[in-house]
Amino acid sequence: MKKEIFHDMAVFDEEYKEMNRSLKIYVYPHKKNDPFANILLSIDDEPSGNYASESYFKKSLFKSHFITTDPKEADLFYLPFSITNMRNDKRVGVGGIQDFVKEYIVEISEKYPYWNRSGGADHFYVACHSIGRSAMEKAIHVKLNAIQVVCSSSYFLSGYLPHKDASIPQIWPRKGPSPTNAPSQRKKLAFFAGAMNSRVRENLVKTWNNDSEIMVYRGRMKTPYSEALLDSKYCIHAKGFEINTARIGDALYYGCVPVILADHYDLPYADILNWESFSVIVSSLDIPKLKLILQAIEYHHYVKLQNNVMQVKKHFQWNSFSKDFDIFHMTMYELWIRRSHLRHMIY
Repeated sequence: MKKEIFHDMAVFDEEYKEMNRSLKIYVYPHKKNDPFANILLSIDDEPSGNYASESYFKKSLFKSHFITTDPKEADLFYLPFSITNMRNDKRVGVGGIQDFVKEYIVEISEKYPYWNRSGGADHFYVACHSIGRSAMEKAIHVKLNAIQVVCSSSYFLSGYLPHKDASIPQIWPRKGPSPTNAPSQRKKLAFFAGAMNSRVRENLVKTWNNDSEIMVYRGRMKTPYSEALLDSKYCIHAKGFEINTARIGDALYYGCVPVILADHYDLPYADILNWESFSVIVSSLDIPKLKLILQAIEYHHYVKLQNNVMQVKKHFQWNSFSKDFDIFHMTMYELWIRRSHLRHMIY
């Protein structure tokens, strides 16, 4: 089994340096007095909640050296609308998102020449809320042409194309250094807690509800969630209503090896990182065999997985001021890869 964390560290290192040096992003400008500034501009508040990745990305980009005010030197164009903020804005709401996006694209295509030049293929937007999947239904060129950087990245669902689009981790914001326990301190084999909003989760809990080594819980726990993550060797990511949840980020933050049961999931950075080096990927059909699968992993191999978790966790971390190799920079690298495919098509 391949043990290296990166598919090709030398290639990544060289291209990452070039990306950091030369990638330029043009953001469509909007004024602070725009009636929809809360949707189009970065907010000053610290991002919070399950869908914070969307806001963190925007804040990081607006403060970064990747921004250019000269569209002629731009590699990519950022569509700065926030799906989450649209959803929470009473003027738009869930029912108005599709119309808002459609009207926005019409507006920028009439005011600027850049969308029409490529049909939107050198444009991108970032969305973490699952409703982002249907937000483009009335702006079909965004769905088909633009790069969609989304948390809800399933091969199984229409509208997500993994070589065009990119998967961004869904991360619950946390401050300060992450606590962790050494492998020898983790007494439980595996852990899961969550709402019963999918057949995968229902099957998982039904199968292992009374087990003493695989700890599964319906809904919220009475004891601290963090203690269970710290006390377990493996932490289970099981598909909920959507294929993405914050549980992979939770597991990595607390040094727990993720067990991924979400079939058809385009895992974040899959073209950069070798997920088998720091996680265990199991088909949901094999839930009845889960204990046997995990017990069959020899202790020295588990220790290697856990050590690799400690190395990759920085790639799944948002920072108030972005740092090299954090989520922001890894996502920019994903865009860099995709921008190289676009050049031959557009120019």
